[in-house]
Amino acid sequence: MSVYELGEEQLRDAISASRWYRKQKKESEDVERRKFLGGAAATAGAVAVPGIAQAREHIDSALANTGEADVAYFEGVFERHRGGYAGRTPDAVLGLMEQDLEELSAALRRTRHAGDRGDLVRAAAGITGLVAIIQHDRGDRADAHRWFAIAEKVARESGDRRTLSWVLARRAMVPLNYGAPRQAAEYAQAARQAAGRVPTGAAALASAVHARALAALDDADGARKAIASTESLLQRIDGDETADTWFGYPGQKHHVHLSQAYTLLGDTKAAYRHQDAALALTRSPSVMTRALLALDTAACLRTEGDHREAATRAAGAWGRLPVEHRSGLIRARATVLLDRLDGPAHEHLREALTAS
Repeated sequence: MSVYELGEEQLRDAISASRWYRKQKKESEDVERRKFLGGAAATAGAVAVPGIAQAREHIDSALANTGEADVAYFEGVFERHRGGYAGRTPDAVLGLMEQDLEELSAALRRTRHAGDRGDLVRAAAGITGLVAIIQHDRGDRADAHRWFAIAEKVARESGDRRTLSWVLARRAMVPLNYGAPRQAAEYAQAARQAAGRVPTGAAALASAVHARALAALDDADGARKAIASTESLLQRIDGDETADTWFGYPGQKHHVHLSQAYTLLGDTKAAYRHQDAALALTRSPSVMTRALLALDTAACLRTEGDHREAATRAAGAWGRLPVEHRSGLIRARATVLLDRLDGPAHEHLREALTAS
């Protein structure tokens, strides 16, 4: 067995884990399982997805090696998966990606030609970055960081500044959305520097995330400067850079980010304006986006002193969510609002969150 290949025992374990996962997935589509994924993820951390952690370890261990690979295939894999959830749950998308991750691991091990290696690792950075985004949305912060570490490693190996900037900007959203804005600001600033002077969607994303992080740190002047920079970059990008994918920075995504930035700044007038603009551009299957915008609206109402209406809006948005989406990022955002409400409003939202 080559030193670049998996051992027989590891291979058997990987195949066994994959078969087990597919079997469990088919047998566990009932309501009770969906409730478990929502409630348990909120109380005890995100539910692990079999096969995903092992795939990450295999990809990481393969990065020092080289060989031939069908680069076009993996570029297609990235293009196929980068379009977002399209109404599917994060768990469902991970299940679709599992086989591609196994094949990517094998390709990284056998690719030897330097030219093919460069193209392959660039595609690998995108694919592993997508897995990291999904783990972030599921609320598995630790595994999201691990996947982003892999994505950053392959992005640096590829030498592609745009890809590296995108990975770092996306990585910044993990601490940003889960209570560590200072670390988020550092990642976002590094992402902006990696982008260089060329206007790209990744640069705009990095700037928007930086604005949100600074707003969370109560650096109003810094946040507004970052917002202005983001607006300027958006005016200078087009084509694929503004595509409505996880890799692009379209107008809808821009308004979602600025909704949150202005909400954190307490500028409710500007926040409402961006919420309306984002909703006008949001496609109907975007369940998570609509919920996050509704929570921003509720947070603005709380800032204006209307705790009762804030709780009503938030509880209504929560009630409209499918059970499988009531975890991870959305629950974290709702919990932040809950902690800032008082009296009957706090109790109203608390009951809504615990009822599910």
